[in-house]
Parts: sequence; structure tokens; C-alpha cells
Amino acid sequence: MEQCGLSEIVFIPNGIPPHKQVESGVSKEDRLHMVELAVNPLPRCSVSRIEIDRDGPSYTIDTIRALKDDYPQGICFIVGADRLLELNTWREPEALLQSVPFVIAPRSGVCLHAFDVTPYENAQIVPLDMEEVDLSSSAMRERIRSGLPIDGEVPTEIVEYIEKHGLYQGAMTESKSLQQGG
Repeated sequence: MEQCGLSEIVFIPNGIPPHKQVESGVSKEDRLHMVELAVNPLPRCSVSRIEIDRDGPSYTIDTIRALKDDYPQGICFIVGADRLLELNTWREPEALLQSVPFVIAPRSGVCLHAFDVTPYENAQIVPLDMEEVDLSSSAMRERIRSGLPIDGEVPTEIVEYIEKHGLYQGAMTESKSLQQGG
């Protein structure tokens, strides 16, 4: 927040991921509630239902277009560097890159020079000055399915919610639309 001079960070859980598998038995509301549990103690952070309430797949470009009206002071998009490298699988990638600045969190194995080429060279990309983040939600779900603990990796309230509701015990199912992500 300080590095980019942001007044607020809004977390947006995905409603129907367009290019990811959907976890069987885990509702949009479950995912929303877990994000709320993680974010509630953080000052100047909130959670938006914009994608949870949307019918059909949630595309980042649609969300950014909708949020620009709500935040006339401007917005940026915070994402892991590894995910931004998958931009070619997202809907309207060129328009997306021109729509907002991208703040990227460093990820293991991703060199910042990867963003010096097309289509990134004309985009505003701001790398965060922080340690590489080597944590993924898919790895956490796999640990749960394998019966391994996730304590210390995610907030205690989320571990308790997952255990109470028996989440991430089942198999993955295909998302309705695997054509274009983001």
C-alpha cells in the first residue's frame, strides 16, 4: 500500500473462473467468506462481491471496466508476476494492459526482464519491492486433499472454516468455460 501510495486495497474473489478448475463442494460464498476472514483485520482493505455476484465467467477486463466508475481517483491491478505472464490466455489482453497500471508481486522463477517484451513493454508495470511469494492456493488445496496441514500458511480463521465445512476434500471439476481466462 505504501510503495504505490494506495488509499485502499480491494480484494476480489473470482466468481466463476474462466480458465481454472472449480473445486467441487466449495461455493462462491465459501470463497468470499474466506477472503473476508483474511482481509477483515487489515486496515484500509476490503472485499468486493463484484465477481461473485456476476452471472457467467468473471473476466478481469470486465471487472476493471466496471470498477473504474466506482473509483474515479484511479485503480491499479495487483497480481503475481507469474499470473501476469499468462496474460495471453486472458480476455482482451492488449486492452487490459492499457486499462490500468499493474502492480506485480515477485514470484519464484519469474525474472522482471520477462516484461520487457511484447505486449508488456508499453504497459505500466510496477514491481513491488518485497521477497518473492512462494505460496499458491492450488498448493494449499492439494495439501488439504493429501491430509497435510496448512497451519502457518494461511490464517487460523480460514483453517478453522475449511475444517468446519469440510472444504477441499473432493475432486476438482472443470469450469464451464475454459476458453479465455482472466
